[in-house]
Amino acid sequence: MEKIAKIAVKAPTRDAEATRNSILDAAEQEFAKVGLWGARTESIAARTGVTKAMIHYYFENKENLYRAVMERLIMRRGAEMESLHVAELSPCEAVSTIVRNVLMYAAEHPNVASLIVLEGLQNQGKYYCETSLGTLYGPLLDSLKRGMEAGDFATADPLHTAANLIGMCIYYTVARDNLKNLWPEGTNLLSPDMLEEHCEITLKMCLAALGAK
Repeated sequence: MEKIAKIAVKAPTRDAEATRNSILDAAEQEFAKVGLWGARTESIAARTGVTKAMIHYYFENKENLYRAVMERLIMRRGAEMESLHVAELSPCEAVSTIVRNVLMYAAEHPNVASLIVLEGLQNQGKYYCETSLGTLYGPLLDSLKRGMEAGDFATADPLHTAANLIGMCIYYTVARDNLKNLWPEGTNLLSPDMLEEHCEITLKMCLAALGAK
């Protein structure tokens, strides 16, 4: 009887967490498509199969829901970057690892790039700046600085350099529906072969631009 009681207490918590995550997943899809301005709570509710009142119960309003989506996005990317352990690599290896990871992650999770672009266009980075940007740019900036100090890279402003490198990584994903018209009809720009080819070329360009030795 005691075990049954414990299960009965924990179940609602699991259900609440599952419901919250389901709402966040649906909201991420909606915000990635139309941004904060165009998103409708009704559409998010329809995507996840809950009521609009349930969304308000968990997040109070659309702005808080959007903020939660952005925070989860940055938290996941931060954990992904941390798992690379780039501080243990040489500057060239570190930058190559980060560039490959960012490009592949953006391709595998296209919502991420769309959310970041729409956040800048619609909100001028208001919610983006509330997150821990250091978890995203910190490892790359540190790797660039190490390389410049060691003479492995040409000296340049690290922030401008990092911004350009990240831009090269995510543009391919963000503009894929425009860029696909440059290739024969039916070419999937996010197929494994196309991604690998694009990644290799991007890596060569990045390292060449850095004056890597």
